[in-house]
Amino acid sequence: MPRSLKYALAVIAVLALLPLALVAKARVATSPRPRVHLIFDMDNQPKFKAQSANPLFADGRAMRLPVPGTVARGTLVPQEVATGRKGVQWLEVIPVPVDRQLLLRGQERYNIFCAPCHGYSGYGDGAVQRRAERLEEGTWTPVASFHTETARARPVGYIFNAITNGVRTMPPYGAQIPVEDRWAIVAYVKALQRSQWATLADVPKEVRPQLEVRMREHDGTR
Repeated sequence: MPRSLKYALAVIAVLALLPLALVAKARVATSPRPRVHLIFDMDNQPKFKAQSANPLFADGRAMRLPVPGTVARGTLVPQEVATGRKGVQWLEVIPVPVDRQLLLRGQERYNIFCAPCHGYSGYGDGAVQRRAERLEEGTWTPVASFHTETARARPVGYIFNAITNGVRTMPPYGAQIPVEDRWAIVAYVKALQRSQWATLADVPKEVRPQLEVRMREHDGTR
């Protein structure tokens, strides 16, 4: 066999192995460039990226508003939990488990969103209310107290709806506060109301003797 032919066969053999070597390297190596697609299927297709332009629409934007009624994945909740109603009636019982963690979360959210007007104790004496009283402009609607007989009688569903959609001059907070946090605030508001109208019967029996001593000391009867 001529020497030139031997060289040619050796070169062909090496070149035949080169694609296999490149494939093996591609399987273990990383690269910012996309893989080579002989058949594109749906792995690599034309698309508009977020915040890009699209001349197809009148406003020139590729990003479109969600279809009305669209629910984000993972946020679908029962109708009663989402609205505070059962049919046309306000819920009388909070429809989520109420525990210490929920109340602490409700206190935190209340102090952020509600206390500026309603006050930390719920008497309607927050910083915004006090400033409005000092200005004496005559256009301010006084903030309601949570501790009136009317407020204490309101169902939890009513309070939830007021947070969601607003009431009178109070703006809606449904866009800022998730459903779970709204119920946490409702639970904390009810805790505030109970704290101001509690009786000795609401105190655990093992704590009552200590409380009675403090009450006598406060009243100066001891």
